[in-house]
Amino acid sequence: MSAIKEFKEFVLRGNVVDLAVGVVIGGAFGGVVTAFVKDLIMPLIGIAGKMSFADWSFSINGSKFPIGDLVNTIVSFLIVAGVVFFMVVKPLNVLMSLRKTETPPEAETRECPECLSKVPAKASRCAFCTAQIPAA
Repeated sequence: MSAIKEFKEFVLRGNVVDLAVGVVIGGAFGGVVTAFVKDLIMPLIGIAGKMSFADWSFSINGSKFPIGDLVNTIVSFLIVAGVVFFMVVKPLNVLMSLRKTETPPEAETRECPECLSKVPAKASRCAFCTAQIPAA
């Protein structure tokens, strides 16, 4: 098989195309979330007072450690993560739970009536207290 034919099969494989689409959509969605946080959330936080840690630093033996930019980046990350979680993940989980139609799987274990330990569902005797277990 020629290398070009193998490459063509690789590129046209479904998971490669799905991954490419996911990366493109993810990049665009990242822009939407960033704009939402920058244009709506940060001004709301700014109402409470200006939050800037840019000037934070400390020195040890004459070496200056400007940690303010790191703190700003961490705070921004936490805000973006919170927005994504509460505005995208939580609502999507609620919608997905409403659409769920599959029945829950049958339990693989059950409780022993004597010692309340977990035993296999098909067991007729408890491995811990050796009590006889009625059929399920």
